This record gives sequence, structure tokens and C-alpha cells, in this order.
Amino acid sequence: MSEKKNGSRHIKLTSHPGGHGPKPVPIKWGAASAEERGPVIATLVDASRRNVIGTHSGSYAVYRALAVAAGALSPDHIADLTDTSPTDVIGPNPQWYESDRIISIDPFGAVVRKSFSSFYEKGYDIRPTIAITKAHLCMPELKEGEAAGRVIPDGKILLEGGKCVVSKAAVEPVWFLPAIARRFQIEESDLRRTLFEQTGGMFPELVTRSDLEVFLPPIGGQTVYIFGNPRDLADSKVPLTARVHDECNGSDVFGSDICTCRPYLAHAVEECIRSAQNGGVGVIVYFRKEGRALGEVTKFLVYNARKRQEGGDRAEQYFSRTECVAGVMDVRFQRLMPDVLHWLGISKIHRLISMSNMKYDAIVGSGIEIGERVRIPDELVPLDAQVEIDAKLASGYFTDGEVPDDDELEKPKGRSIEK
Repeated sequence: MSEKKNGSRHIKLTSHPGGHGPKPVPIKWGAASAEERGPVIATLVDASRRNVIGTHSGSYAVYRALAVAAGALSPDHIADLTDTSPTDVIGPNPQWYESDRIISIDPFGAVVRKSFSSFYEKGYDIRPTIAITKAHLCMPELKEGEAAGRVIPDGKILLEGGKCVVSKAAVEPVWFLPAIARRFQIEESDLRRTLFEQTGGMFPELVTRSDLEVFLPPIGGQTVYIFGNPRDLADSKVPLTARVHDECNGSDVFGSDICTCRPYLAHAVEECIRSAQNGGVGVIVYFRKEGRALGEVTKFLVYNARKRQEGGDRAEQYFSRTECVAGVMDVRFQRLMPDVLHWLGISKIHRLISMSNMKYDAIVGSGIEIGERVRIPDELVPLDAQVEIDAKLASGYFTDGEVPDDDELEKPKGRSIEK
């Protein structure tokens, strides 16, 4: 540690090819086999063999750095992965071997030891970017649903007391930059430069290392919750109920009444349970995209702006108030969202628990068939969330009921915060 404190250690720059050691193992995205594709090597312990930009754990990498700086963690620690293998087998599925189908996660991320055994034998430090485990999902709404008779314990999928048995997978982002650029219809050079500039120059390799095509961005990933047999997800004949849900901490965790996020999520859980109990399967994918990926500070500023504006919170101003604060209404860009569905092998969703036109268009546009679309029941919409629902319906969200007309949208709804 004394060497660290007096600053005598050499700083190793990796911003130019050939300047940091041997040529990295190539990654051939979409290759016919895992071994031919090549592993994602992102650990700093194995720095001379790194073949990606960025590092593991997304935004949590900063906490790891702080732990190393504080002396609480050895920078040379190598993870002991004994008994950490997946509890359920996912894939391999045909989509794993298509170069432009799955481009924002590593489809082999949960099975790196099995998929890249020859690299392990050579001493490479390859770590998972996906972990799969078993768990119980417990929500007060399930107890309420059990008491009301909406869901019935079967001792397998749903246990007494509102405990649901699920398989779940944590997935870190792994971006294949050439395909990311193609999906957004931009030049890869423009994508790299913008990523470099808009992160304050955090990753110079984006603009100096064109030989590194894979980027582990410092953002949150997603968690997959599977109800029933995970193997059934890839069988289009097995009825599948699904929801893709973007994080809303205030509602999902703390029960805010200004939006429909938690009620819709709880409703989707019940629908997935019923699907699994009836011989089908259910899946919920929870994305870390707080406040439409604009962040929670921006989100709360918008809440204030909406409620303090003249006339109070109104549906016709719902999106424009966000744009006034953030400069854009939404940066979730659902075009990357279907990747995790393809990782699961999904080719058909029989019931999609979502009203979002953006999510629907992205899923269908990626080649996945959707049967029925299920809206949130009216009785689950909180009073203050009616503004949100009206605004979204007017903007193109799915409904099997009436869409508010312009006259209705002019009526102020919700409560105002005093100026």
C-alpha cells in the first residue's frame, strides 16, 4: 500500500493498440460456436488479455474502485466461482448465433466456463456477465390476491402466504458496437465518438481502439423472472405471458400513487402465475431505466414542474414537461430491449402485459410474434395516475377501451403543489 500512497506505481494506458501487451483474443460476434466467437475478457487482474472496453459490474465498478483505493479490496482478487453455475439451463438457442439478433448482452454470459473451456485451460480469467438462480418472490399484492381468490396456491408455483417460486437471472450489458450502430442506423465512428464525449472522455478506447468492438457500458442491466419451466420459453407452442418493465423505484418499491408502475407490475406477476399454473410459462424482465432512463433527479424535477404549472397536472402537458426539463421525452430507446427475449429463445408471446406502443413495436420489429395485448385494469389505476394513463393513451398506447379526446385532455386532473 505504501507504493500506492507515494504514487510511484506506473500507470498503464490501454488507449492505443500494441501499447499494453499482446494482441487481445478476437471476438467474432455471431460465430457458429462459442469457442469461435471468443470470450469476453474484462477483468483488470488479466489486463494484458483484456479484449473489451469497460469492465464488469456496470456502474458498480466505481464502488469496486473505491474499495480498492480504500484498501478494502485487493486489486488482484480473482473470483472463486465454485458452485456458482446456473440453477437452470437457458439455451443455447438459435438466436445466440445471429450477429445482429443479440447485440447488447453476451448470450454465453451465464455459461462461460463450459463455453470457453479451452481458454480457461490456458489460464484466462473469464467471468460471467449473467447469473441464474432460484428464488421466492414475495409481494403484498399476492397475499391480497390469494385472499380475494384471484390467485390460488398450488404448492408448486404459488405457495401459501403469497410466496411465488421463480427462477431469476441477473444480466449485465455487453454491447457489440458495430451492430449497435447498425440497429440505430448510424455510423459506428459517430457512435463511438458520441459515447466518448458524452461520458466526459471516460473511455478513450472508444475512439482510439477500433480493434476493440465490445463495450461494457457503466449502466444498469436487467433481471429476468421466470414462472414455470425456463425451457418452455423457447417453445412457441407453450402459452407465454410476458411483461417487460422499466424501473420505477418510487412506485415499484415505495408505492407512489402518481403512476401505474407497481400496480401494472403486480398485475403482471399474477398473470404470469396463472399462466404457469395452467401449463404455460410466464416471464417478467425488469430493466434498470429509472425515469425513462433520464434518472431519478430529472424525474422528480418533472413531478414538481407538472404539479406546479398553471392548472395543475394535466395530460396534455404530461410529455412536454419532461421535454422542458430533459430536452427529450424518453431515452429508453426500446430497440435494445428484445435482446434478452431472444437470449431466452422466445419467438412468440401469447399474452403481452403492456400497453406501450414503443415496447410492442420493438418486440414485433425484432421478429417476435405477439398474440394478445393486455391493458392494466381500470380499478388498478391510482387516482393521481389517471393523468399518465390519459396522456399515454392519447400518444398511441394500446387500449381496448376509449381514447380521451382533446376536450377531455383539457380538463385539469390530479393535485397541485403550491408554488
